[in-house]
Amino acid sequence: MPKRNTPQVETFGCRLNIWESEVIREKAAAAGVQDAIIFNTCAVTSEAEKQARQAIRKARRENPDSQIIVTGCAAQIAAENWASMDEVDVVLGNHDKLQAESWRDLGSASAACIDDVSDGTREDVREGTAAEVVSDIMQVREMASHMLDGFQEHTRAFLQIQQGCDHRCTFCIIPYGRGNNRSAGLHQIIDAAQALVDGGACEIVLTGVDITSWGSDLAGRPRLGRLVRALLREIPALPRLRLSSIDPAEGDAELMAVLGDDDRLMPHFHISAQHGDDLILKRMKRRHLGRDIIRFCDEARRRRPDIVFGADMIAGFPTEDDAAHQASCEMIARAGITHLHVFPYSPRPGTPAALMPPVAAADIKNRAASLRAIGSGRLSHLLDNSIGSFDQLLVESGNKGHGRNFSKIRLQGDYVPAGSLVDVKITDRDSQELIAERV
Repeated sequence: MPKRNTPQVETFGCRLNIWESEVIREKAAAAGVQDAIIFNTCAVTSEAEKQARQAIRKARRENPDSQIIVTGCAAQIAAENWASMDEVDVVLGNHDKLQAESWRDLGSASAACIDDVSDGTREDVREGTAAEVVSDIMQVREMASHMLDGFQEHTRAFLQIQQGCDHRCTFCIIPYGRGNNRSAGLHQIIDAAQALVDGGACEIVLTGVDITSWGSDLAGRPRLGRLVRALLREIPALPRLRLSSIDPAEGDAELMAVLGDDDRLMPHFHISAQHGDDLILKRMKRRHLGRDIIRFCDEARRRRPDIVFGADMIAGFPTEDDAAHQASCEMIARAGITHLHVFPYSPRPGTPAALMPPVAAADIKNRAASLRAIGSGRLSHLLDNSIGSFDQLLVESGNKGHGRNFSKIRLQGDYVPAGSLVDVKITDRDSQELIAERV
């Protein structure tokens, strides 16, 4: 099998991992890492780790001589588990994966391996367990300053504005993979966004582990709204700015103000809601109650009547009963949430929730299905009501993409290049996709 000149990166999990995979690809290629497959893993659920392991084993079967490198949150949290896999050569921590020197060292090793292998067998390349390069993430105090001028295979640009999380939700292992909150500076973010626009980006998505914590570690403790306002003011050529997941406990007045003032901030907020029952939210160690989610959505809708909300929801959290599940259903309706991302609860070793009284597996499955059915119904209602309206489509591939409120849209007619912004009229819908024509 021919060797790769440039590394292949396989990404699991969140938008932040997508962003960081581009940094990894750049730095690995620049360092001369060859014939390598890099897995940027996720630890948010046990299923995410299972998928990564399956992909690693498949990659080894199909690429017996390639170097396999595992990084990301799962690798940071339990490096020894991944290093013990026969298929893995190197494990890199979450901080280390963004450092040029890590990839320079691997590039040198990669070149040496290629020079030394004479018969193409795997045994000549690796001996023993995988190498581990994993720093203590809790000791990292600054955010890595890696900004990009574009993405491969993505028409929208993801721009990381912060890293890590200072909160300790009882179900979540991610702070132990990402460390504490670290913010990029305001001017650094503006410069990076300008470079993305100069490179042709029509839409920038601000991303991070907890973007509403941005600025809490900077001088003057600026809030996310100030950053959004500054980006839209300083970069008038930016057509669309979008936010990734928002904590409803941290929405600030300036963010609400700019939502109403500038329609280049897209009318779609994805909320880290998790639940609608107050007791469950307290046991999750969330910093909001159900009524706070409703209040947040009502205020945003008052500022921007066309806004559409998505939310992360956990079904079957320990101690959840039927009444608590019903509270989640009612909160979704009262807040007017449309796009639901439902997680059936699965225990993460090392988290307090894993020690709490569990809900029966059948109940978890049924409640997750119930929430998904609610989401499907609410999405159908939104799409039906969109027929006859006008929107702006960001074409991603095959004349398909997303509208301003993140609804999926398929454009009829002649081919339109990916990355184009097209004014459209919604004429119909097909399942969960709107059909549109150019105007």
